[in-house]
Amino acid sequence: MARKEHVSETPATQLLRRHGVAFTEHVYDYVEHGGTAESSRQLGVDEHAVVKTLVMQDQDAKPLVVLMHGDRQVSTKNLARQIGAKKVEPCKPEVAQRHSGYLVGGTSPFGTRKEMPVYVEETVLQLPRICINGGRRGYLVGIDPQVLVALLKARPVQCASVD
Repeated sequence: MARKEHVSETPATQLLRRHGVAFTEHVYDYVEHGGTAESSRQLGVDEHAVVKTLVMQDQDAKPLVVLMHGDRQVSTKNLARQIGAKKVEPCKPEVAQRHSGYLVGGTSPFGTRKEMPVYVEETVLQLPRICINGGRRGYLVGIDPQVLVALLKARPVQCASVD
């Protein structure tokens, strides 16, 4: 049984609590560029159920959030086509930080500084439970994926690239 540590509140956990969302807290040792492979290994969770929060932008530099399985990449071409954009690309880390209010590696889709449209790979919504960043490096929260739709109005898309 992993020891459970309480992490001080983040804008993400404050938002979840305010809306009465039940969540579990999962603390791990953050490793620079370790990504979801590292968090899933440390926590003993399937990387497919660890959802990464990616801040991207369209051709007009309008930011958007994409939620993707940890073990998959985003096909920006497919995403752009589905959301009616000419192109979509990842934001530079400092730009993503400005939009979200979170450090890269600790970005949560909940409680972002700027309100942005949220898109979720539709197969994420079929999982019984997901782990997603809780607003700090080395900190994931376990939630029902339907919370993404209910709270963030996340729009399901098919944009996982097939390797």
